[in-house]
Amino acid sequence: MEAFQRPQVETLCNRLAEQPHHIIAVFGPRQTGKTTLVSQALRRSDRPSRHLRLDEVDAGKVTSEAEDTFRLPRKPDTEWLVQTWRQARQEADSHPLGLVLVLDEIQALPDWSATVKGLWDADRAENRQLHVVLLGSAPILIQSGLTESLAGRFEPIQVTHWSFDEMADAFGFDLTEYIYFGGYPGTARYIREEPRWRDYVLGSLVQPNIDKDILAMTRVDKPALLKQLFELGADYSGQILPFSKMLGQLQDAGNATTLARYLDLLSTAGLLAGLPKYAPSFQRVRASSPKLNILNTALMTAGSGYTFEQAQADRTFWGRLVESAVGAHILNTASNDIRTHYWREKLLEVDFVLRRGRRTVAIEVKSGRDRGRLRGLEAFEQKFNPHRAMLVGERGTPLDEFLSTPADRWFDEP
Repeated sequence: MEAFQRPQVETLCNRLAEQPHHIIAVFGPRQTGKTTLVSQALRRSDRPSRHLRLDEVDAGKVTSEAEDTFRLPRKPDTEWLVQTWRQARQEADSHPLGLVLVLDEIQALPDWSATVKGLWDADRAENRQLHVVLLGSAPILIQSGLTESLAGRFEPIQVTHWSFDEMADAFGFDLTEYIYFGGYPGTARYIREEPRWRDYVLGSLVQPNIDKDILAMTRVDKPALLKQLFELGADYSGQILPFSKMLGQLQDAGNATTLARYLDLLSTAGLLAGLPKYAPSFQRVRASSPKLNILNTALMTAGSGYTFEQAQADRTFWGRLVESAVGAHILNTASNDIRTHYWREKLLEVDFVLRRGRRTVAIEVKSGRDRGRLRGLEAFEQKFNPHRAMLVGERGTPLDEFLSTPADRWFDEP
């Protein structure tokens, strides 16, 4: 695992080799390897660095490699941040290559973005050789703080859930293992002990994702409802579920507007997305029933009650799981200018429709189902003339190839 490096490592190395023009923001879902990839990049960089974890609560912990200057108090605050930044400035000024200051789990610090803004602007006025890298396991807070207070001052490096080829290269996963166990690197060691794997996913990934990365930082009037919505989404991943039906299955459900907002929060945290229906009219897209899709299949299988063998034996469940894996891969690898939809008209349906500008890519997933399902793809082609219409699975693009190819590639010329 340590020898394996994700593409974001190279990106970060390139940024650190440049002059410090922007704050570097490394963000993404919990347990996707952000700290590891930053550490790998720091080891490859010629610049000295200080990597401070703000969620370490051991009083007086020394985090400087060279001297007793970077101490982390039991409860870091903005005063500590200012003092630490000043110490980093001294080191940067005294070294010919400057310094890289990494602030890990920055969301643990109250009002961090305004303080960072003032310090960063002062450094730019002095043209100081101090690179600043911010990490956070809470993408909601990271993106909120950056876009509101640090607009124009940061360059993002997004870290997503791991793809099939990454899990295969790093941990030897085969295709069926990836589809069932998903793309969390920290769980790979437990897949031969399924009860332990399941407990780890539910207790160490799902619960902290919701409690720490959403509820602790965002106003949620009905936290129990948000948790129920995630569980419902995991059960119904790969299916279109109108908000009216969701309201009927959830306790104290509020209204469709509340559910739509909670879906957005779950999506930003890397848990669950609600895909809108494809339609030329923007208003029709907004009013459509969402198609639920989990963003890592481990989130679907861990609470399903199926073992690895049982999941493969149930063709209906396995088909939904494969479709969810394809949807998760699209959502995790598509660039920000790509919108992901589904399409349905009466009995005709296309699993995924990707839109970039005026180009569309229609994708149907086939995992042993009736070929009649392809009538939807044919109807979509006739009606919308997409840039590409593709079948994933049997008699189409092999599933392992699709799950190893970033979604953007399908917009290249056929």
